[in-house]
Amino acid sequence: MTAPALGYGTNGFANHRLSDALRVIADLGYTAIGLTLDHHHLDPYGSDLARETERLGALLSSLGLRCVVETGARYLLDPYRKHHPTLVSESARPRIDFLLRAVRIAESLGADCVSFWSGAGEPGAVPRTNRRRLVEHLGPVLAETQRRGVRLGLEPEPGMVVQHLDQALDLRRELGEPELLGITLDVGHCVAVEPVDAAACVRRAGRLLVNVQLDDMLPGVHEHLEFGQGRLDLVATLAALDEIGYAGVAAVELPRHSHAAPQTAQRAMAALRQARRTVSVQPVHTGAPLASTIGDR
Repeated sequence: MTAPALGYGTNGFANHRLSDALRVIADLGYTAIGLTLDHHHLDPYGSDLARETERLGALLSSLGLRCVVETGARYLLDPYRKHHPTLVSESARPRIDFLLRAVRIAESLGADCVSFWSGAGEPGAVPRTNRRRLVEHLGPVLAETQRRGVRLGLEPEPGMVVQHLDQALDLRRELGEPELLGITLDVGHCVAVEPVDAAACVRRAGRLLVNVQLDDMLPGVHEHLEFGQGRLDLVATLAALDEIGYAGVAAVELPRHSHAAPQTAQRAMAALRQARRTVSVQPVHTGAPLASTIGDR
């Protein structure tokens, strides 16, 4: 049976040197990372980026770590406004350039994919404007992925223009269902804003799922919590990933826990191991995935 590569997000190790963070993550038994590009963790605007990327690739290989490239750094592009500009900003050029850099870095690292989100609409912008901007601004990014053979994972994010899984799937259809455009699913977001649970969302995404972020949440609250502190059914979620044959990266996403990163990562691994043991002795649901044919349309 295929299984996800369990990983940990480097944005949860913000107080560590990247090399130290990777060694701790590997020592704890993880086999992958979610690499958030940032000024202190492989700065995509660094003067020695090519050499640093090469060094990072060698370290990942020596530690046996797969990776996905995450692009959710808070103040990398604008020191005053978190996550700005976005793909739905009127002037999105810095965001487009950042994503192009991320695609090139992912190619150099042999990363599974580049994960991204739409962004929140600007004040006064109507839904039609947000949609037009998103489609238009994604154009050069999609073209770059085609040139380099790098997958993208669109993440539905609470409070953003694309906040629900169905919105992400609809946007993909509007874009012509690009082969290299898949879905990133944060299972905590499913608890917070989706009408169905995380396991059902996993089945809904089906073969389009290219990246998974693991955390707990409470309904209606976008706050990343450790497993067991919210309403996520971790066992059912992992079982659903097994059911659809997902073998990509599933990385713990706790960006506000850097003050105790090693201990938090250790607790997360213990919870994941316990959940996997439970999954292994439970019968696997054999119903057809809710959207098993979405990618074939």
